[in-house]
Amino acid sequence: MIGNDKLVQAARNTVRYCNMGRTRYAPMWDLQKSLHTLIADNRSPDIFLINEHDHVYTLGKSGDPNHLLADAQELKNSGAEFYPIDRGGDITYHGPGQIVGYPILNLERFKKDIHWYLRQLEEVIIRTLNYFDISGKRSGGETGVWIGEEKIAALGIKVSRWVTMHGFAFNIHPDLSYFERIIPCGIFHKGVTSMTEVLKEDISLDRVIPVLVREFESVFNVTLLPTEAAEIESLAVPHSVGQTV
Repeated sequence: MIGNDKLVQAARNTVRYCNMGRTRYAPMWDLQKSLHTLIADNRSPDIFLINEHDHVYTLGKSGDPNHLLADAQELKNSGAEFYPIDRGGDITYHGPGQIVGYPILNLERFKKDIHWYLRQLEEVIIRTLNYFDISGKRSGGETGVWIGEEKIAALGIKVSRWVTMHGFAFNIHPDLSYFERIIPCGIFHKGVTSMTEVLKEDISLDRVIPVLVREFESVFNVTLLPTEAAEIESLAVPHSVGQTV
């Protein structure tokens, strides 16, 4: 028979995981909000979602709208949407060829420290890059993961009731020309890159995701429980999200 302490530890170390596939941004944002409420109310285990978005630009709540360099017609012509959203950080791009990860975690089960959490996300990506013999690094005072002076992964989160939302965008083989329509993360003097650019070879998301999932388990000391998208989506209910910590 398993004692209460071991049951609590088992629950803490299990996170539902789902690769949602190719998605539009708005439905995934709504889904995150619903799951956030469930987790904050202790009605669901933590959840980690991975997806590949259609073309979209998102502006964090402290971002500068002037960092979007395209007008409405240019956005329409490029097939990209634009959303001001509730995460931290400035403007960024999501699109095909990019892994976008949304860990919805109750930090009370881990560590109630937002800076610690951001460093953990960076570590997941750095270890994933290392597997492919790419040396990723942090940059002092700047969130994200870098290859030299070029960013390969951007981070932007919201923490409400100590439950996280949003997450990271990891460039595998996106069309980097979409970054020319913004000042990425509000940083003027540095560029962006991707795994394909660094390796000088095509690399698929399917090769990278299993490595990233394994490193997520290791860094956060959790077991990811594969869950079908339909089951995740069935949890969604209308709601409002609480105040930011």
